[in-house]
Amino acid sequence: MGTIIEQLSLTRGGWRSRHSALHLASAAARSCLDKAGCRPDDLDLLLNAGLYRDRNLGEPALAALIQDDIGAHPEDPHTGDHGTFSFDVANGTCGVLTALQIVDGFLRSRVIERALIVASDADPGHGLSERFPFSAVGGAALCCWTDDHYGLGQVHWVNRIDGGDSFRATVGQNDNRNVLRFHESSSLDEDYAAAGYEAVATCLQEAKLELAEVDSVVAAPARPGFRAALAAKLGMPESRVTVADDEHMHTAALIAALEREERGRSTRARTVLVAVGAGVTAGAALYDGPPIPEEKMARRLWRHGRIIVKDQRSGVETAP
Repeated sequence: MGTIIEQLSLTRGGWRSRHSALHLASAAARSCLDKAGCRPDDLDLLLNAGLYRDRNLGEPALAALIQDDIGAHPEDPHTGDHGTFSFDVANGTCGVLTALQIVDGFLRSRVIERALIVASDADPGHGLSERFPFSAVGGAALCCWTDDHYGLGQVHWVNRIDGGDSFRATVGQNDNRNVLRFHESSSLDEDYAAAGYEAVATCLQEAKLELAEVDSVVAAPARPGFRAALAAKLGMPESRVTVADDEHMHTAALIAALEREERGRSTRARTVLVAVGAGVTAGAALYDGPPIPEEKMARRLWRHGRIIVKDQRSGVETAP
């Protein structure tokens, strides 16, 4: 039994939303809830793991603004009534995995029933960043508890302190503006892969599993160099390491990779989730994903223009 991801959703930035992490996160949250048939007021917890936001905003917490946007108990809470608790989690590319660990603690203690994790990044606005490197993308993951044999395992963390040499983002004054600047080293992918490998190795060792017993590895970030280096260290083909289809995604990259992995399967799958970010910080956890529900599979096939006919006697499925 454990925490499972009930629904995933992605929203990509358009002309109007490319400078608004808030709009991207809110759109992804609404889409995720709509697909799951969940009302905003059904949420007990909302966590925002996004990092780069509108006008380099520091306060208030973006989670509170998202909560208000989607209408999840926007009124003042009253003693004894159900409400939605929201807050931000700042851990870069590892933010979604950190949020999953927090959500798992809340669900495991049975103090909540449903939680929504959102993540988004966007260029903070004209003149407010130098060569912003990340795509404008929002992602959302709806989580709940199951008593079946599925769910998220323990998250194992590795820290290789490098003083920000591999990747660093800073905000400083320039012409009376707070300007966001970035620096990354030429060894970033190798540094990330080394930390990611260590986290995965610890995770599997604690679970007493071999890598061959795992169906797939779902990783973030989606950088090709990192994916290749991680696969090489794990001794597996790159095709078994699933990442987002956009190498420039940041905090929503793990959600995008999970959504991509889910699209490729219809049965239960044992997955290793691994996220690596600045610090260098790496986390890994086993996730036993439940089979895709029939109604969700039907919607997916319909979207892809396929109609599946199943023979009730033989169980054989065909696509006429």
